[in-house]
Amino acid sequence: MTTWTADELTKIDNADELRIAFQRPDGTLAAARTIWVVRDGDDLYVRSVRGRTSGWFRGVQATHRGHVEAGGVSKDVTFADPGDGVDDELDAAYRTKYRRYAANIVNSVLTPQARSAAVKLVPR
Repeated sequence: MTTWTADELTKIDNADELRIAFQRPDGTLAAARTIWVVRDGDDLYVRSVRGRTSGWFRGVQATHRGHVEAGGVSKDVTFADPGDGVDDELDAAYRTKYRRYAANIVNSVLTPQARSAAVKLVPR
Protein backbone atom coordinates (compact mmCIF):
# COMPACT_ATOMS: atom_id res chain seq x y z
CA MET A 1 0.00 0.00 0.00
CA THR A 2 1.29 3.46 -0.90
CA THR A 3 1.71 6.01 1.89
CA TRP A 4 1.83 9.78 2.06
CA THR A 5 5.25 11.38 2.19
CA ALA A 6 6.04 13.59 5.17
CA ASP A 7 6.04 16.62 2.85
CA GLU A 8 2.62 15.74 1.39
CA LEU A 9 1.15 15.20 4.85
CA THR A 10 2.46 18.55 6.08
CA LYS A 11 1.27 20.48 3.01
CA ILE A 12 -2.20 18.96 3.04
CA ASP A 13 -2.52 19.29 6.82
CA ASN A 14 -1.55 22.96 6.62
CA ALA A 15 -4.16 23.65 3.92
CA ASP A 16 -7.56 24.81 5.14
CA GLU A 17 -9.44 23.05 2.40
CA LEU A 18 -9.09 20.10 0.07
CA ARG A 19 -10.57 19.66 -3.41
CA ILE A 20 -11.96 16.17 -3.82
CA ALA A 21 -13.29 14.50 -6.97
CA PHE A 22 -14.51 10.93 -7.24
CA GLN A 23 -13.86 8.79 -10.28
CA ARG A 24 -16.97 7.74 -12.15
CA PRO A 25 -17.36 4.14 -13.37
CA ASP A 26 -16.34 5.29 -16.88
CA GLY A 27 -13.02 6.58 -15.49
CA THR A 28 -13.75 10.31 -15.72
CA LEU A 29 -13.61 12.54 -12.67
CA ALA A 30 -16.71 14.21 -11.30
CA ALA A 31 -16.60 17.92 -10.54
CA ALA A 32 -14.39 18.57 -7.53
CA ARG A 33 -15.91 19.64 -4.22
CA THR A 34 -14.16 21.72 -1.59
CA ILE A 35 -14.17 20.19 1.90
CA TRP A 36 -12.19 20.16 5.11
CA VAL A 37 -9.45 17.61 5.67
CA VAL A 38 -7.75 16.46 8.86
CA ARG A 39 -4.68 14.45 9.69
CA ASP A 40 -4.38 11.73 12.30
CA GLY A 41 -0.81 10.47 12.49
CA ASP A 42 0.26 9.49 8.97
CA ASP A 43 -3.31 9.35 7.64
CA LEU A 44 -5.68 11.89 6.11
CA TYR A 45 -9.46 11.89 6.51
CA VAL A 46 -12.52 13.75 5.28
CA ARG A 47 -16.15 13.71 6.36
CA SER A 48 -19.36 14.57 4.58
CA VAL A 49 -21.34 17.16 6.53
CA ARG A 50 -24.50 15.88 4.84
CA GLY A 51 -23.71 12.30 5.76
CA ARG A 52 -23.90 9.20 3.62
CA THR A 53 -26.57 10.63 1.29
CA SER A 54 -24.48 13.49 -0.09
CA GLY A 55 -23.64 13.28 -3.79
CA TRP A 56 -19.87 13.24 -3.43
CA PHE A 57 -19.98 10.62 -0.68
CA ARG A 58 -22.18 8.31 -2.76
CA GLY A 59 -19.77 8.81 -5.68
CA VAL A 60 -16.80 7.92 -3.51
CA GLN A 61 -18.54 4.73 -2.42
CA ALA A 62 -19.28 3.69 -6.00
CA THR A 63 -15.68 3.34 -7.22
CA HIS A 64 -13.50 4.11 -4.19
CA ARG A 65 -11.16 6.03 -6.50
CA GLY A 66 -10.60 9.69 -7.18
CA HIS A 67 -8.31 12.68 -6.98
CA VAL A 68 -7.51 15.27 -4.28
CA GLU A 69 -5.68 18.58 -4.29
CA ALA A 70 -4.57 20.69 -1.33
CA GLY A 71 -1.56 22.74 -0.32
CA GLY A 72 0.08 22.30 -3.70
CA VAL A 73 -0.29 18.50 -3.59
CA SER A 74 -2.24 16.83 -6.39
CA LYS A 75 -2.77 13.09 -5.94
CA ASP A 76 -4.84 10.18 -7.16
CA VAL A 77 -6.31 8.38 -4.17
CA THR A 78 -8.25 5.39 -3.03
CA PHE A 79 -11.13 6.17 -0.69
CA ALA A 80 -11.00 3.69 2.17
CA ASP A 81 -13.07 2.90 5.22
CA PRO A 82 -11.56 4.80 8.14
CA GLY A 83 -11.71 1.77 10.41
CA ASP A 84 -13.09 1.47 13.89
CA GLY A 85 -12.15 3.67 16.79
CA VAL A 86 -11.06 6.83 14.94
CA ASP A 87 -14.18 8.96 15.48
CA ASP A 88 -12.96 10.62 18.68
CA GLU A 89 -9.49 11.28 17.21
CA LEU A 90 -11.02 12.83 14.10
CA ASP A 91 -13.38 14.96 16.21
CA ALA A 92 -10.36 16.26 18.13
CA ALA A 93 -8.44 16.90 14.90
CA TYR A 94 -11.35 18.88 13.43
CA ARG A 95 -11.78 20.90 16.63
CA THR A 96 -8.07 21.72 16.77
CA LYS A 97 -7.51 22.52 13.12
CA TYR A 98 -10.67 24.58 12.60
CA ARG A 99 -11.06 26.14 16.06
CA ARG A 100 -10.90 29.67 14.61
CA TYR A 101 -14.29 29.09 12.97
CA ALA A 102 -17.60 29.50 14.80
CA ALA A 103 -18.56 26.49 16.89
CA ASN A 104 -21.70 25.81 14.86
CA ILE A 105 -19.59 25.49 11.70
CA VAL A 106 -17.07 23.13 13.30
CA ASN A 107 -19.87 21.15 14.95
CA SER A 108 -21.29 20.36 11.49
CA VAL A 109 -18.47 17.82 10.96
CA LEU A 110 -18.91 16.35 14.45
CA THR A 111 -22.51 15.17 14.14
CA PRO A 112 -23.42 11.47 14.07
CA GLN A 113 -24.43 11.99 10.43
CA ALA A 114 -20.99 13.36 9.47
CA ARG A 115 -19.14 10.83 11.62
CA SER A 116 -20.91 8.02 9.73
CA ALA A 117 -19.57 9.45 6.46
CA ALA A 118 -15.83 9.53 7.17
CA VAL A 119 -13.36 8.51 4.48
CA LYS A 120 -9.65 7.76 4.71
CA LEU A 121 -7.58 9.09 1.81
CA VAL A 122 -4.96 6.60 0.63
CA PRO A 123 -2.54 7.77 -2.09
CA ARG A 124 -2.15 5.69 -5.26
